[in-house]
Amino acid sequence: MLTLSTVHHVAIICSEYEVSKKFYTEILGLKIIAEHYRSERQSYKLDLKLDEQYVIELFSFPDPPKRVSRPEATGLRHLAFGVVDLEKAIQSLTENGISVEPVRKDEFSGKRFTFFSDPDGLPLELYEE
Repeated sequence: MLTLSTVHHVAIICSEYEVSKKFYTEILGLKIIAEHYRSERQSYKLDLKLDEQYVIELFSFPDPPKRVSRPEATGLRHLAFGVVDLEKAIQSLTENGISVEPVRKDEFSGKRFTFFSDPDGLPLELYEE
């Protein structure tokens, strides 16, 4: 059996690099580790971290196809972030013009959570720790 130690990162392809860069850094608060422009591919690669842990590679490519988010399709369903104070996190998102779904309660853990979307419609979840 393969022995995995961690989830190293999640890779996301965005349609508008500057819009997504601002969303993930200024609104969600992820910190930039490194930013590279690959001229041969007309592509940016932005490495982002959360609490000193490398978590997201944000890529841009010319004219990527649209992602199917709804109805839910096979593949990555969503990316979830843990938060200590769900109400405070929701307030921060709404103050930045981000629409948030009604809060729900996990039927198994009893924890509260909600969903919102990144600029390209990727479903993101806030899960109260």
